[in-house]
Amino acid sequence: MSTGTALATDPYVVSCTLAPRFEAVRTAREFARSTLNGWGLGELFDDVALVASELVTNALRHALGTSPDPVRLPIQPGPRQVADSVLAAALPIRISLVHRAPQVVCAVSDPSSLGPVAREADFVAESGRGLHLVDSFSRSWGWHPLAGAGKVVWALFDATSEESAGRHRRSA
Repeated sequence: MSTGTALATDPYVVSCTLAPRFEAVRTAREFARSTLNGWGLGELFDDVALVASELVTNALRHALGTSPDPVRLPIQPGPRQVADSVLAAALPIRISLVHRAPQVVCAVSDPSSLGPVAREADFVAESGRGLHLVDSFSRSWGWHPLAGAGKVVWALFDATSEESAGRHRRSA
């Protein structure tokens, strides 16, 4: 469940603020599906949804210090969880999609200023392959610190559809 979706004055730049709980991953995928379909780019959904899921999961696990798995969430918050929840209230997790033909950018911002670190690929481990998937399913990816605090992790996708090509030819 999102805490709010904002549509900017540019219909090809949209964001959704995500609640800091495990449902945020599903909300991010639903947001990606409706946005991409609205842009006539539904064929990108599988790749964008997988990357969005990984980036939001990383934000939940590493930026907020929680796991999107409800079984692992602490029953009583300790000092770190309280501090994280205060920080998360000030700097929420947000997913943004930007369409500038012939590309789409999926960006996830979170309150941590620490950059993502790809681990050595361990194909037996249950986790740790997220950034390898992001790298495999997007054309490129990276991250940037935000002014003050937080960061944004982004992934770039090629977006070529007849509808988007026609729309941008007409506007040129």
